[in-house]
Amino acid sequence: MKRETRMKVALCSTANFINSADRILMPIAVIAMSETYSWDLNSQGWVLSSFAFGYITSQIFGTHITNRMGSKLVLTAAVFLWSFSTLITPYIASQLYLLIAFRILLGLGEGLGLPTIFKIFAHSIPVEERSTAFGYLIGAGTIGQTIAALTCPHLPWELTFYFFGTLGILWVLIWIVLYKDENDYVKDELPVTYSKTHPKNVPWTFFISRWPFWAIYIAHFAMNWSNYIVMQWLPTYLTRNLEVNKSDISVTAVPYIVNSLFGVVSGHFADYLISRKWTILSVRRLMTAIGLFGPGIFLICFCAVNKLFYAIIFVSISMALCACNSAGHLSNHADVAPNHAGITFAVSNTIATIPGILCGPLTASLVIQSHGRWFPVFVLAAALNFVGTVIYASQSSASQLL
Repeated sequence: MKRETRMKVALCSTANFINSADRILMPIAVIAMSETYSWDLNSQGWVLSSFAFGYITSQIFGTHITNRMGSKLVLTAAVFLWSFSTLITPYIASQLYLLIAFRILLGLGEGLGLPTIFKIFAHSIPVEERSTAFGYLIGAGTIGQTIAALTCPHLPWELTFYFFGTLGILWVLIWIVLYKDENDYVKDELPVTYSKTHPKNVPWTFFISRWPFWAIYIAHFAMNWSNYIVMQWLPTYLTRNLEVNKSDISVTAVPYIVNSLFGVVSGHFADYLISRKWTILSVRRLMTAIGLFGPGIFLICFCAVNKLFYAIIFVSISMALCACNSAGHLSNHADVAPNHAGITFAVSNTIATIPGILCGPLTASLVIQSHGRWFPVFVLAAALNFVGTVIYASQSSASQLL
């Protein structure tokens, strides 16, 4: 990669590091917060899911704003909003509805982030380097989750919100100084792609009326359902179902460590296959199949064991295989719509955020109705992964559609 490209990847990956760390704070801190503020399982579910309400509302209009105002300004505002919402959490945690409101703002800010980054990548990174770039992007996010998972159980929960909130504010200052915004449709257009239509001429119905797009959307939905289950509920599952001590919750970092390593490795592996004359479509389908079907199998294994060691092994394998999606359907946006990747990812992320809204209250409801059993929760997640695998394998494309 050229120096300028490396800088963009590094800055965007760091933003995703902070983004992902901020998301993992609440699922861990909520255990102590529930005791402090006497929240029941349903209240806990709504606190966890409120983030997704803000996240889903920011997807489409966020891309529209990026097209008008530029990537730099939008990403600056996004990181500031989610960092401020993180920083203020300890001050308003005792007021449940106010906390939920700021959790929605947190989701609003984070929902603007990845579509903007995807647009930057689609217009500034050559196709033969994209899998690697996306691998670093997703890997950095997983490292953020890992560090948060390692630190939260051993520090006062308030301190973790202060730290990562402040880190985000510092990133904003560095981003403003180092990154130069570019015209996405003139100066920054890649010579390896050719726009078939100007963005203003593309009807919105086009993005929801083609099966190759829906193959990406459905695969993303399935992946996120499993990820939200693990991200939101793993600490609670371990403490309630396996009776793990709160001080040992840091073992939830292991799946994220494995995921981050495999995220980078899978990106390099995918680029290697392409360099060996594999078609881009074959690579995308292979990596997505590994990233969906594999985790489905191991999530079922995970919920079938009652020993912490085996549970962590199975959920770690699941998360490792899930990392392959970064070189699969997540990279497919830049293949099918290189000049509109921000829009397609926004649509995809909107649909894939629905699990974030449902997983909190639905998981609580399933566990309560099953008299404390978590098996239905993980079977449902696995089933969605299997369906996503089949649809993506049969309906996806790597040809540029617009």
